[in-house]
Amino acid sequence: MAIYEMRVYRCLPGRLPALLARFENTTLALFKRHGIEPAGFWTTEIGESNLDLTYLLRWESMADRETKWAAFAADPEWIAKRAESEKDGFILSNITSSFLRPTAFSTVK
Repeated sequence: MAIYEMRVYRCLPGRLPALLARFENTTLALFKRHGIEPAGFWTTEIGESNLDLTYLLRWESMADRETKWAAFAADPEWIAKRAESEKDGFILSNITSSFLRPTAFSTVK
């Protein structure tokens, strides 16, 4: 059974548009290149902070996650594009990550 990683990126004030552009224009293509499977992306409409991007990634196992995430993080294109996207300053103030396993009755498997 797959596991899901829920990642929450809290942006610095005014920087959420830069993060969303980075995902749309760079990160998603690199995820695809490295076999990383997104399961959904959300911004917070009502909640603790409207500076958050929350997303889920689907992994076959923790070993699958470690291998693919390490390759993504070390990708020279990612490193360059991340630096380019932060030329006007840092985007994120905080990142949290949780690993979730679907229950037997979950509609998401």
